[in-house]
Amino acid sequence: MNPVLAELHDKARAVLDPVHYDFFAGGVGDEVVLADNEAAFRRLALLPRVLRGEEIHDDFPVLISPTAFHKLAHPDGELATARALSGTVLVSSMASTVPIADVVAAATGPVWFQLYVQPDMDVTEALVRRAERAGCEAVVITADSPVFGRHRRDLAHGFHDLPAGLAAENMRDLAGVSLRAIEMSPTLSWDHVDRLREMTTLPLWVKGILHPQDAVVAIGHGVAGIVVSNHGGRQLDLVPAALDALPAVVSAVAGRVPVVLDGGVRSGGDIALALALGATGVGLGRPVLWGLAADGEQGVRRVLDVLRDEFLHVLTLCGGDLTPDMVVARC
Repeated sequence: MNPVLAELHDKARAVLDPVHYDFFAGGVGDEVVLADNEAAFRRLALLPRVLRGEEIHDDFPVLISPTAFHKLAHPDGELATARALSGTVLVSSMASTVPIADVVAAATGPVWFQLYVQPDMDVTEALVRRAERAGCEAVVITADSPVFGRHRRDLAHGFHDLPAGLAAENMRDLAGVSLRAIEMSPTLSWDHVDRLREMTTLPLWVKGILHPQDAVVAIGHGVAGIVVSNHGGRQLDLVPAALDALPAVVSAVAGRVPVVLDGGVRSGGDIALALALGATGVGLGRPVLWGLAADGEQGVRRVLDVLRDEFLHVLTLCGGDLTPDMVVARC
């Protein structure tokens, strides 16, 4: 992990309520996949190219992944995250503690809306309409969550929903839904993706793809992009690390849509490895929460700035281009 991120993590852990820290930090089951998401990067190395004379542009292929309940980390919640973007895309969670319209209004970069398809499609459509009216530029459908993962830390704490005074604000004034917890849809299917495509003209991304054949199916259903993700190790503790699943998905997609890698990114070198394996970008989840908890808007900005600088430094040392032949296994 980048040392600045490690410092922010330690500060966040010190200031957060232990129940809320475990909610953000924890994973499903024995947390094998949670640890493996980070360890997967340590199993690989980059073979740099030299004397290539490439000009390095200030591109930062990073988006902020959807994470819930930012006001558990900081009183300003998602507003602080949105103000820190400086051009980076924020995928704002449906389970935000700030309404999506307010998030977009505060944002200093593009905002996409993450969606859990609801059992009631009228509620789902109402959420999509809110995202459209707010000015979101895409909808990201979370596909790997027909039910909640079983998080032992949360179960041990008895943490099931938001404390009094906080709400999942995007659900406000929707008939029959809770403001303190989010429902899942056990019958989630590709038919729901088709219905959403008919419902909105916004680009649809699908997050939670690990199997390459699912990536092919997703393209057949007209998605604009794919996020390779195991939900940060929060859904099924038997799956591979997101990075390990990436190459096969990239191969199956064959350049037809962008592929973002989400899970375990903790340094600029991690970003470089993901891009070398074919990702068009990466998502940041927990590091953003650590920055937010440690120092609000400035903490989030510090996470993004540090990783941008580190990534561009690695890119320069690798000759300005990143390709699969540059990735080797560590002995």
